[in-house]
Amino acid sequence: MSRLQAEHLYMVFGRRPKDAVRRLQEGADRDELRAEGTTAAVIDASIEVDEGQIFVVMGLSGSGKSTLLRTLNGLLEPTAGTVRFDGQDLTSLSAKELRKVRSEKISMVFQHFALFPHRSVLENAAYGLEVQGLPRAEREKRAYQALELTGLKGWEKSWPDELSGGMQQRVGLARALATDADLLLMDESFSALDPLIRRDMQDQLLELQKTLKKTIVFITHDLNEAMRLGDKIAVMRDGRIVQIGSAEDILVRPANDYVASFTQDVDRTRVLTAGAIMTGTDEVLGTTAPDGKKIATLDDFLAAAPAVVGADTPIVDLFTPCSVSTVPVAVADKAGKAIGAVRADRLLAALGEGDDQPAAVVPGPAADAAPADKLVKSAAKDVQKDAVADAPEDNDPEGKVSAGA
Repeated sequence: MSRLQAEHLYMVFGRRPKDAVRRLQEGADRDELRAEGTTAAVIDASIEVDEGQIFVVMGLSGSGKSTLLRTLNGLLEPTAGTVRFDGQDLTSLSAKELRKVRSEKISMVFQHFALFPHRSVLENAAYGLEVQGLPRAEREKRAYQALELTGLKGWEKSWPDELSGGMQQRVGLARALATDADLLLMDESFSALDPLIRRDMQDQLLELQKTLKKTIVFITHDLNEAMRLGDKIAVMRDGRIVQIGSAEDILVRPANDYVASFTQDVDRTRVLTAGAIMTGTDEVLGTTAPDGKKIATLDDFLAAAPAVVGADTPIVDLFTPCSVSTVPVAVADKAGKAIGAVRADRLLAALGEGDDQPAAVVPGPAADAAPADKLVKSAAKDVQKDAVADAPEDNDPEGKVSAGA
C-alpha cells in the first residue's frame, strides 16, 4: 500500500517560477532557463513509496535529490505538483498544520548530525518529543529506548563532542526514532562517515527496519549504498527522475547510458539474486545426478541439489555450491517448493557486463553446465579471497560493530 505520493513536482528558484514551469512543460531546456537566472531544481518528479519500504533517491551533486526531499516534508513549497502522505495533501496545508504533521508524522536525519552541542545525548534524542510538548518523564523514557535501539545505551549523559562521528549519527537516528514518526527522511545521512563506520550504519538501519518497518526515503550519491539499502531506487539527473526500479532493474536494465555508467563499478555478485538468473525446473527433471540416480521429481531435485536457496539469495553465495556438483542449485519458495534452478554456466553469464538479460545469455540443457564448473570453482576461490581481504582483523576496532563505531 502506497503511503507517500509525489505527483509532477516542480521546484523552481528565481524569477517568475510559475512561468518557468509552463515553459518546461512546453519543452524548454533547463540550461536555457539557467541562462536567464532561473534554476529548475526539480522537474516533473513523481514517486510512490509503499509502507515499510526504503525508497532511495540517488544522483550526483546538483541532480535535485536533496531539493526533492525537502519538498516532501514541506521545508520547501513546490512550485507545482502535489505531495500526499496517508492521503493528506501536504501542499494544501497551512504553515501551522504542516508543522504539526512534521512534528508528529515525519522525522528527518541529516548528513551533518545537527546535534545541539549544549545538550546531552539523551536531551538531543528527546528533542523532537520536547517540540511535541510531551512531559519530561515520557520523552526521556522514549529517548532511552531509542538510544538503546541504536547501540548507545550507557552514553545518555555524554556530550556530542565526546562522541565519534558514527556515534553522533546514531544520536541523530535515535532522535528520529524516538518520535515514532511514520515517515523517515534521510538526507545523505551516512555520507560524512568513514567507509567502515558507514557500512556499520547501513547494517544497523537494515536490522532496525526488520522490526520497525518504517517508511523511509533515503538520499545518496553512492549507487552501492543505494543498491544495498533500497527496496526501490530512483535515479535523478538534472532535476529529473530518469529511472525508478529495484536494484536488479537498475543494474540489468538501465534506462539509458547515463544510468548504465553508474553501474559499471557495482559488485554484481551482491546485487543480482538467484531469482534473477534461475531457469525453470523442467531442465533438471529427467537428468541424472552424480550418484547415478534419476531426477524424476521436484523432491528428487531438492535432494540432489548441492544447495537449496531462496530467490532473494545474492549470487555471491552460489559460487561454492555451483562448483561442487553438476546438479544445479535449487531455488525454493517460502514453502520449500522448488521453483527454479541455477546452473554454473548461467551464474558465469550473469557476471557479464552490459547484458540486458544476463540470465539468458548462455542457453542449453543442464548437462551443458559441466564445463563451466571449473570456471565457477575459480570464481568461488576469488570471491573467498575477496571476502578474507575485506574482513577486518580481530585487533582492528574500526571493523567491529560497537557503540563506538
